[in-house]
Amino acid sequence: MANSPQAKKRARQNERRFAVNKARRSRIRTYLRKVEEAIASGDKEAAAAALRTAQPEIMRGVTKGVFHKNTAARKMSRLSARVKALG
Repeated sequence: MANSPQAKKRARQNERRFAVNKARRSRIRTYLRKVEEAIASGDKEAAAAALRTAQPEIMRGVTKGVFHKNTAARKMSRLSARVKALG
């Protein structure tokens, strides 16, 4: 348990950051799920549109520190390859 005032403050800050990051991660996963569902349905236009809306959200997760840069790049690369293969 945090005893010093500084440690207590850090604990409060960590809780807030955890909540923000959790919401952001959940939002990104929702966008990714929409792309996955569009790919599963076989609709290339819908999948491409979903991917275009998901891309800035994923990159925002990188700038906010939710995802690592390479993780986001890998997800984008694999999703775009799968969308491209639908044709």
